[in-house]
Amino acid sequence: MKKSTAIFFGALIVCFAFITIKAQEKVSAKSDKSAMQKGYQPIVLNNSSALKMLLDGAVNDAIEKFSAKNLKPEFIAATLIDMRDENNLKAASVRGEAKIYPASVVKMFYMAALQRQLEDGKVKLTPELERGLKDMIISSSNDATNYIVDVLTDTASGAELDGKKFKLYGEKRNTVNRYFASLDFANINVNQKTYCEDAYGREQQFRDGGKNRNMLTTNATARLLAEIVTDRQVTTERSTQMMNLMRRDFGGKSADADDQAHGFTAIALNRLNLSGARLWSKAGWTSKTRHDAAYIETPDGLKFVLVIFTENTATEREIIPTVAEKILKNLGDVR
Repeated sequence: MKKSTAIFFGALIVCFAFITIKAQEKVSAKSDKSAMQKGYQPIVLNNSSALKMLLDGAVNDAIEKFSAKNLKPEFIAATLIDMRDENNLKAASVRGEAKIYPASVVKMFYMAALQRQLEDGKVKLTPELERGLKDMIISSSNDATNYIVDVLTDTASGAELDGKKFKLYGEKRNTVNRYFASLDFANINVNQKTYCEDAYGREQQFRDGGKNRNMLTTNATARLLAEIVTDRQVTTERSTQMMNLMRRDFGGKSADADDQAHGFTAIALNRLNLSGARLWSKAGWTSKTRHDAAYIETPDGLKFVLVIFTENTATEREIIPTVAEKILKNLGDVR
């Protein structure tokens, strides 16, 4: 074979391979989207100026109260959804589209994605998977979360990867991102495991020097929680299972300042002596962040989702309940 002919056929093979890969990627993306959107009905949120005024006031009060603790406007974000009328959900936010490292709040997204895969028959529920799911949400175990991420994405941690292997690994690890993109969630990145210390090997490689860290907005987080509450993400049975995992008993006391049932929004419920209220939540915290995503129902008829993310003030545990307390005291006057 002449050299020019060999070069021609070589180029032709490369071109064909490229086209095949791209076609497979399109088919894969299309398959993901059609399967994941099956039966899905997103919630409709209506902007409310009255709700916005209430949330602005609550956040501004907290900024003023904790200014000496370095709480600045750019260090807090919040989204409030009034759930009293499921046919007319009202919403407001403060920096609701700011992309913030979510810490363990991301585990709520992994929980929802897993329930979708279970419903679609992509994975099978085993006693071990059930144990991992419970530990991820109830006790916020990072080890359990990392197991769940492996199941969701068909990947595993290990040594660094090169070339095609790393590309394939990255495509698989973006499975949960594709799921939420198919539901039109924006400004989020949910493809990383969570650690108490640090990531190593391909996990560190996949972080890309921090450029590929998990990121959420309070708007996206509040929307997901509201969709779980209203059975929109998956079936009623699976939504109930998720709610049961997030149910927090905030009665009594806890010596753990980071206890999800006592150390975040629940502080406001106890301070107001709302023993008849009910709380479902997923908190997250690091040395630099302190967040809570909560759904609350009170005996006097309040029903609302409140998501608060704070940065650079992680040791100040009163910021989140300060905002929540004002919402609890005044939401009943907002119509």
